[in-house]
Amino acid sequence: MGVVRTTKTVRLVTQFFDTYEHAIGVLDLVEKFKEEMNRSTIYRILDRLEDEGKVHSFLGANGLKHYAKCKDCNHKEHVDVHPHFQCTNCGMVECVAYEIKIPALPDKSVEQAQLLLTGICANCKD
Repeated sequence: MGVVRTTKTVRLVTQFFDTYEHAIGVLDLVEKFKEEMNRSTIYRILDRLEDEGKVHSFLGANGLKHYAKCKDCNHKEHVDVHPHFQCTNCGMVECVAYEIKIPALPDKSVEQAQLLLTGICANCKD
């Protein structure tokens, strides 16, 4: 594979994840960056960032992908195995700082695990 360039659009998305504390749905990202890039560019950038271990994805309660910044992942492996929480009132989604240990399964190799917790966030409880 040749040199992978870091374009202006890649920098925009990377900078967004560097400052955003929660997870964000793919449609929200498309809406956020609609003036700077088209939908297919956003999807390609997200795929690239996920391959590089910079973001991880999971399915939200609506069945759509959400993305959040990785902490200790790299291009070889994703080590972010934690639950995510989605507020059923406001839709806020965040990573839960609790690591899940996936047990070894005889004669099987686990490639991915997802756990989505839904409920009411602290802001909506007030």
